Amino acid sequence: MLHRLPRQTRQVIAYAFSGVMAAVAHYGLLIGLVELGRADPVAASLAGFVLGGVVSYALNRWLTFEATRSHGEASWRFGLIAFGGFLLTGVLMHFFVKVAGLPYLPMQVVTTLIVMVFTFAGHKFFSFADRAQ
Repeated sequence: MLHRLPRQTRQVIAYAFSGVMAAVAHYGLLIGLVELGRADPVAASLAGFVLGGVVSYALNRWLTFEATRSHGEASWRFGLIAFGGFLLTGVLMHFFVKVAGLPYLPMQVVTTLIVMVFTFAGHKFFSFADRAQ
């Protein structure tokens, strides 16, 4: 059924699925570290981001972007975009939680939405882009 949809529609659906799976990993680790391990929410968010990034790379390479680049070529590109997302996550969570004093979990949702836009564009046009693009 999905194969009948336009390519960009399939990409958005696959990206959303991959994002949900990455978010489950990210939020699971974040909440576990904060609530059970009493970790700092900003540090726990960044640890969750790394775990979610691993899940995201695997699923997006396989499902979303039908990558034509080798792992060696795509992984450093993915890493560069992921590092930008990591920095953006750290800055936003620090501002929301430490500076503004807002609750970590709702602010992680806001941060996730902002970072998702940045990383989708980066992965689509840089990490997994066809060589011809």
